[in-house]
Amino acid sequence: MGGEKSGQSLIRTPKQFILVALGFVVPAFLIALGAYLLVSGGGTGGDDSSALDASAVAARIKPVAEVAIAEAGGGETKTAQSAEQVVQQYCVACHATGAAGAPKIGDSGAWAKRIGTGLDQMLKIAIAGKGAMPARGGAANLSDDELSGAIVYMANQSGGKLKAPAAPGGPQAERSGEQVVQAACIRCHGTGVSGAPRIGDRTAWSQRISQGVDAVTKSAIRGHGNMPARGGLADLTDQEVTRAILYMFSRAGADEAAAAASK
Repeated sequence: MGGEKSGQSLIRTPKQFILVALGFVVPAFLIALGAYLLVSGGGTGGDDSSALDASAVAARIKPVAEVAIAEAGGGETKTAQSAEQVVQQYCVACHATGAAGAPKIGDSGAWAKRIGTGLDQMLKIAIAGKGAMPARGGAANLSDDELSGAIVYMANQSGGKLKAPAAPGGPQAERSGEQVVQAACIRCHGTGVSGAPRIGDRTAWSQRISQGVDAVTKSAIRGHGNMPARGGLADLTDQEVTRAILYMFSRAGADEAAAAASK
């Protein structure tokens, strides 16, 4: 008798069959509906296919925060600092006290030899670094113009008469003869090195003066012997070269040149 009961079906009426079927179908339907709503975002309007679009899916799964790495030189344009700002921020640590052998600002004796080499040479040293001074004074983000401005500022506070570099993109004012001499010519003509006529030596300059300003200017523009074209400053105008020659003529006692140099 026990065997006969175990072989009998549990579903004996149509009503029981329907209840059993619903017990399987309803949960399956609810699971499918939940999955659909999860993918579609629960929206009921518009084109449902957009929910599966790659861009829509990407938008849903992207992180809340993102890290953006800017390219070098990108972003906002760096504002150039004034010469005094650069000096105060980077240079005074050594140049205000003379620490580590740095020429102290205001010490004309310590700066004289450096000023004599010219701005270009001082800039090269500042860019490369020397002794205890790191490259660019330890500020890698400083431009050449900012470095030049800082050098001119300190040099002129210490007896120099160098011309500050023009602002980037702005017109450059014509330099006086003395300014050109201090920036370029004095490195050789200040001491008479390599056969250059020393400033103030009338005998050494007499032959050049006799040739006339135009001839000497043309020679200086082309360059000759150990002197590079335009004294090594490619941005010198012809007029600036002439002014520098007139200035040196005047220091050698040429009265006419002195008068012309003052114009």
